[in-house]
Amino acid sequence: MIKKMQILVALICSGIGLTMAATIPADAQTAQNEPKSKEFRIERSMPKEAVACIECHKRENPGIFTDWAHSRHASANITCYDCHKAEEFDPDVSKEHYKQYERSDQRYGTKEYKVPVSAVVSPKDCSRCHPDEAKQYSGSKHANTLEIIWKIDPWLNDGMNSGNERTTGCYHCHGTIVKLKDGVLTPETWPSVGVGRINPDGSRGSCSSCHTRHLFSVMEARKPEACGQCHLGPDHPQIEIYMESKHGDIYTAHGDDYNWTAAPGTWTAGVDYRAPVCASCHMSGAGPVLTTHDVTERLSWELQAPLTVRPQDFKPFPAKTNWETERDKMKAICMQCHSKTWVDNHYAQLDKTVQEYNDVYFKPAKKVLDELYAKGLCVKTPFFDEAPELEYYYLWHHEGRRARMGTAMMAPDYAWWHGFFECKGRYNQFMKLSRDLIKNNKKAFKAPDYPNATGDRNKPPQVLPRVQ
Repeated sequence: MIKKMQILVALICSGIGLTMAATIPADAQTAQNEPKSKEFRIERSMPKEAVACIECHKRENPGIFTDWAHSRHASANITCYDCHKAEEFDPDVSKEHYKQYERSDQRYGTKEYKVPVSAVVSPKDCSRCHPDEAKQYSGSKHANTLEIIWKIDPWLNDGMNSGNERTTGCYHCHGTIVKLKDGVLTPETWPSVGVGRINPDGSRGSCSSCHTRHLFSVMEARKPEACGQCHLGPDHPQIEIYMESKHGDIYTAHGDDYNWTAAPGTWTAGVDYRAPVCASCHMSGAGPVLTTHDVTERLSWELQAPLTVRPQDFKPFPAKTNWETERDKMKAICMQCHSKTWVDNHYAQLDKTVQEYNDVYFKPAKKVLDELYAKGLCVKTPFFDEAPELEYYYLWHHEGRRARMGTAMMAPDYAWWHGFFECKGRYNQFMKLSRDLIKNNKKAFKAPDYPNATGDRNKPPQVLPRVQ
């Protein structure tokens, strides 16, 4: 009897075991769809103030916390406190943030954790860990673009747009001059992640223009969409030009297979990516060329200028480099994938494009516009309120740029149909209008009620050239 009971128990246990074994895979599959709690370990080496930042923002701003928790900063124990900390006397200390230390509804809302912080993290702050990148960036046209546009742009100097139009349009890419009132960032100047932002500590630029907060991803900054945030549209459509080019076509087809997370300085053509993106040519190292955060370093023409000139001859911001040296750098980048003959011939085509644009389109148009001014048929300031001025502006700022940039980046539709084809129509329209005014000695119609021309015409002292 006892023996029979032992056999029965064994059979029952065996059955249970088989049943459990059979159900484990199903349970594992089901578990994939069950919500999981993501943990983040607070390292003991963090100061208590940093722990307070993390725990508070984890609750108040879960998106910010999650971005940071997935970042390389977090894995290196770099916290909110390391980037946002400030001195009590700093001009950008957030007085609003001090109110967080007067809260009784949370553990860290006490004076014990009170520290001065700034919402504005500047390249000067980033330079504590990234000194080379910050120095290279500071010498670029990106970091100094607000100074550049205030030197040359009639929209600003002639007050032809409103303050709000500037803030939501121009300054979103070019950057604002960040200001605080009573310790609070003003809505006219913040938020701003423009590449030429002038920060309260005097530094210029915003690293988060490309490495967006709070992940600060190398991968994100390498992708052409990061550049396309600002380099798009009728006047500088680099992202559209790139996507039309053979490079962009290959990126569209194979970009998901690129090794976007390769360590800085190791990203290699033919190994990590098949065809270049914006960063590959203008920033990343390849062959004998070192990585740089000065995106204007390898240029041999100023293709965005009214008259195409060499970078060292661009008066608003002359480069301190030699164009031939920089062209050789860019050629070395190209020759990671192309033959020397291919690269040399491409540059021969670009140089011919520049020569034809300068001599056939821009110089004759500029000569006629100067004649209109000399004869009093147009008035120089303000700009844009007379038709010949607007036609001339379109010729170089829209069609002319597209023709030159389309050639430089090998996008035939932009070099011709969106470029020189439209240059011809614009040129003919400008010449007909201008020559009729000259022939009849007639003043150009001047818009009497130009809309919203209320912008401040005074050049801010912060954008004046710095003493090097």
